[in-house]
Amino acid sequence: MVNIARLPHFQISPVRVIQAFFLSIFLLTVSSNPGQDTAPGKNNPETLTTSGKDAGEQKAAGAIHALPGFNVELIYEVPRNQQGTWVSLAMDEKGRMIASDEYNQGMYWIDLVTKDDGTISANVKKSILPATGAQGLAWYKGSLFANVNGKGIFRMSKSGKDGLLDEMKFLGGPQSPSDHGNHALVPAPDGSALYVVNGNHTPLPEKYSSRVLNWQEDILLPRQWDAQGHALGILAPGGYVARTDRDAKNWEIISVGYRNTYDIAFHPNGEIFTFDSDMEWDMGMPWYRPTRILQVVSGSDYGWRSGSGKWKDFYEDSPPAVLNVGPASPTGVLFGTGAKFPAKYQRAFFALDWTYGTIYAFHLKPAGAGYTATAEEFISGKPLAVVDALIGKDGAMYFITGGWYNETKLYRVTYTGTESTAPVSYQDDEGTEARKLRHRLESFHGHPDPRAVPFAWNYLSDEDRFIRYAARVAIEFQPVPTWIGKLKAETRPQAVITGTVALARAGKPAHLSDALQILGKLDFPALNPMQKLGYLRALSLSLMRLGEPEGKEKQLWSDRLYHWLGDKDERVNVELVRLLVRLNDERVIARALALIHSSPAPQAPDWGGIIERNNSYGGTIKRMLANPPPANQLEYLFMLRTLKNGWTTEQRKEYFSLINQAADAMGGESYWGFLERMRDEALLNVPDSQREAIKEITAVPIARAPSFSINPIIGPGRKWSVNDALQVVNAPSGKRDYELGRNTFFAAGCASCHRFDGMGGNIGPDLGSVGNRFSVQKILEDIIHPGQSVSDLYGSSSVKLSSGRSVEGLVVRDTGFIKVYTRNPDRAPEIVPLEEVVSIEPISISQMPEGLINGLNADELRSLMAYLLSGGDRDHQVFR
Repeated sequence: MVNIARLPHFQISPVRVIQAFFLSIFLLTVSSNPGQDTAPGKNNPETLTTSGKDAGEQKAAGAIHALPGFNVELIYEVPRNQQGTWVSLAMDEKGRMIASDEYNQGMYWIDLVTKDDGTISANVKKSILPATGAQGLAWYKGSLFANVNGKGIFRMSKSGKDGLLDEMKFLGGPQSPSDHGNHALVPAPDGSALYVVNGNHTPLPEKYSSRVLNWQEDILLPRQWDAQGHALGILAPGGYVARTDRDAKNWEIISVGYRNTYDIAFHPNGEIFTFDSDMEWDMGMPWYRPTRILQVVSGSDYGWRSGSGKWKDFYEDSPPAVLNVGPASPTGVLFGTGAKFPAKYQRAFFALDWTYGTIYAFHLKPAGAGYTATAEEFISGKPLAVVDALIGKDGAMYFITGGWYNETKLYRVTYTGTESTAPVSYQDDEGTEARKLRHRLESFHGHPDPRAVPFAWNYLSDEDRFIRYAARVAIEFQPVPTWIGKLKAETRPQAVITGTVALARAGKPAHLSDALQILGKLDFPALNPMQKLGYLRALSLSLMRLGEPEGKEKQLWSDRLYHWLGDKDERVNVELVRLLVRLNDERVIARALALIHSSPAPQAPDWGGIIERNNSYGGTIKRMLANPPPANQLEYLFMLRTLKNGWTTEQRKEYFSLINQAADAMGGESYWGFLERMRDEALLNVPDSQREAIKEITAVPIARAPSFSINPIIGPGRKWSVNDALQVVNAPSGKRDYELGRNTFFAAGCASCHRFDGMGGNIGPDLGSVGNRFSVQKILEDIIHPGQSVSDLYGSSSVKLSSGRSVEGLVVRDTGFIKVYTRNPDRAPEIVPLEEVVSIEPISISQMPEGLINGLNADELRSLMAYLLSGGDRDHQVFR
């Protein structure tokens, strides 16, 4: 039997641990600096001070671009071997900052000192407490709280009058060692609670109340898990925002359905905002969702579901985004409140993008009870792995780079222009009354209240999605018998739709006939596009949660849906096809294929700015812009894959030919894997009588092969050290040739595991943006010493089988079996049925063997590095 607790990425319930024991284990596992006593007490931590290359000289921040009038100063460079790579910042009531290393190097107090010449220096001292690995830090009610990855929440307090934090208590809470685990802690502005942000690989608290009712997957057709096994087995609610108290005893879930949101920030009016991540491997597939600015409203589910299951942004049971941003790796967020910036930037919502080295300023505009926004690049650099930021007591913005063993630097941003920096006031705006109404509706969330239905019912038809969303959630928490009569008597189309969504989510199977009758009285063709989409979502939820019609009623609904096909809005057609496939209506095959041919040509997303500011990126996005995938067509093909009967041979040929055509386009890291699985699943439904006619079409390889010859490594090589390689790569002279670099990438075996410039394997991460994310030294360190930093997404595991045999390698999970890729990139993966797996234990061995570049000569190494830094762009300046 499989030990599910040992399977990475499976969601399991947290185990209660005796606090004193857990804390003792924490203390034992912390690595201390040589010569430092890490036991709590009055020791004398090492003090490091810097203000420039030499004492008294302020360093300038190189290769960083800021908006006109803003100045960026480099305040402190963290010695990585001593103080680690910092990932979080907080500030106490005196204005002192504290930062945490991502791993085991501890936490550090930062005192800023203004010199006589006006320059700023940083006095950095290591905390005497052994806390470390905190991706979330917050100063709350006189104590420092840390959300430690894989461990949970700790509180650090002062026991004496010396002002030092010298007591630490483990409070518990959810814990996940994943990169998608424990994240930010943010105090409520009024001090009433501590808000907790956790990623989608984090379990829920052991005990909690919730403002979100009865979440489920709510995916109408069979899901396809990620082609590389990412987040396989992880179900709703995904990432979430919760609130708790000072002792982390009472938990309330506020909002769910995030992928890996890292941080939240409170607007001065109390509204909460976040920057949620995308699943970049999905690029090109119809379920890809870009990074988004989201408003964290009560009871909301933003619809992250694993694999192909991600919800559409128009679903009635999910609020809209403030703004779709595009590709990014969201980290810290903050408002400009308290900054000595012009008014526009005091009001801005700042969001950090780790991958593309950008701090955005988002300018919010009220829109009913919600907001819209416009984006502006505030600060950018190459590389500039920004992770967290705050506004200091002096009105400056402070931000740090770091994470994943990247070099950490502390920067200070000030305004030196001519505009006024006087503090701005936050007066009522055009959305104030709508937000007040939404808040009143939200007061009914999470509990029954006899006043809820009379007050909220009229707002089920509100044009503002946030208002009717809040009204629906309020209704859902009330007993169905108290409001189903009102729903049956309702005549307003939007109220009927919203109310039926509530019935599907809060009702029981006995309510199926009610739901179908209520929807059936609406004139579907007369509805506006959003109402049609809401209607179809309400019907879908009814089928998923309450059951399916049978016999004549099933045929009646199939006929209705089929008759409505051919809508002017393609989104409506997609949802109609989805429902018809669910009802096994074979007539949909011909109509869906016709819709594919009439669908608009693929449109490249408007991400040109990313390419412009990241000329080293040149990978996935650049290829997609040049050769966009037919996502609209793939939506239909994906849905049709599960329909078994009713196909003619010609339709089968057409279907599989369209998949082959799609494979010629460019997409994310899982794009071709999704296509291959789509084809494989569709092939399972092909009868033997039709297989011969389509075998040539289905034999075409999905993966793109290089169109150029690959020559052997030239050499002679040597055993490269990081320092030797760095000297060679950074030398101004020497050959840097695009063709040589590309050939070396393939000839050295890099492409066996890594995808780059649209080619290669997918066992390891896509390297298309590596030049923008990491320094040259960090890239060389990872190549020469691959085991020093391994993401949990690519870590090796030891698989123990029921036969007694063990297999080591990268484990990719699938439905019913796993694939184990050994460290030999030329060896085919071993496929193991899940019933033969006893356990899967992570091991601290990189999948990438050491010494891969030891066969290269200096020109080959220089050209390989140039190729990686260029993102595959032969015209990149690195080759000039």
